Amino acid sequence: MWQKLQARLEQRKAHDLLRQRLTLEGAQSVRIRAEGKEYLNFSSNDYLGLANHPKLIEAMQKAAKQYGVGSGASHLIIGHSEQHHALEEELAEFLGLERALLFSTGYMANYGVLTCLPDKNDLIIQDKLNHASLIDGGMASAAKMLRYAHADMDSFERQMKQPAESRLVVTDGVFSMDGDIAQLSELADSCKKHKASLMIDDAHGFGVLGEQGKGSLEHFGLTQGTADIYMATFGKALGGFGAFVAGSELLIESLIQFGRSYIYTTAMPAAVAAANRAGLNLIQEEAWRREKLAKNIDYFRRLASEYHIPLMPSQTAIQPVLIGRNDKTLAISRALKEAGILLVAIRPPTVPENSARLRVTLTAEHTTDDIDYLLEQLALQIKQMNEKT
Repeated sequence: MWQKLQARLEQRKAHDLLRQRLTLEGAQSVRIRAEGKEYLNFSSNDYLGLANHPKLIEAMQKAAKQYGVGSGASHLIIGHSEQHHALEEELAEFLGLERALLFSTGYMANYGVLTCLPDKNDLIIQDKLNHASLIDGGMASAAKMLRYAHADMDSFERQMKQPAESRLVVTDGVFSMDGDIAQLSELADSCKKHKASLMIDDAHGFGVLGEQGKGSLEHFGLTQGTADIYMATFGKALGGFGAFVAGSELLIESLIQFGRSYIYTTAMPAAVAAANRAGLNLIQEEAWRREKLAKNIDYFRRLASEYHIPLMPSQTAIQPVLIGRNDKTLAISRALKEAGILLVAIRPPTVPENSARLRVTLTAEHTTDDIDYLLEQLALQIKQMNEKT
């Protein structure tokens, strides 16, 4: 086993695919410290700038004094506190759904839903570029899983014609590596036509999209009930940690009774739940953050076009710059780091072969000067790299 693992690591290294961690020395922000230096950060999912917000810090500190640090047990033993319960109720009220259920991570939420609800007579139909947690959950499910070509409705309709006792259509709301938004209106119409259920992972849409921050469904003018299963996370727009699933009473009670990734894990600390509640309040009270982010996205795309930087067709905070080759993508990322910009290279297997990219993530806290400097340096490094090859 160990020899095989060593060979796999060496192979990754030879193909410029070896992943490495960066150790931060302070709080998440537009400017972060790592390795003794300060960097302008364009690699964070902290879209609204709430991860280091004083109100979240205060809420966590206050709750920690009352509830301590650890939750002590799973939700179904003695780990379910007043903070957890209030957060679930506030989420359901905000979304206009019957109930919500907390999970420790988004991965566990998706895995729990897909391994708990469908059975061997059912069919799970997923977009090919769905998040790994959705794909893994589908593969572990007793149900059969089919995948359709990304955002291809013809491919999707072919899969929908496959025989099954019931069908569950699963899609990201915002695709985490491409930044595009799923065709939710078309998917919802098809689900209604075929009497299929719809699940949306809105990790990158919740709090950001829609007039009130309710996510991808609101972005298209759809009600939250359009999705039978709505999942989102706290660790992105809300600046906190963990995830939730929301929907009907039947859905939530089923997950509580049968969802193994919910039943058999320790609850998130009550202090974290309190911080998540503060984040949920802020996305409702401070709509200017979404407006500022939208302006930054528009400014970035307009200026990138002037610099002839190869962007993908995204209107969200995720703005991938497609480079293609792993070695070129890494080299540009390293050069930007030397210039004081942290922009992480994304390579296979996270993205398909020959589609390595620099995944720019914009936040409400970035200034136009920040974006100007990024694009100046990015254009320079791409030009220099192209001249060498």
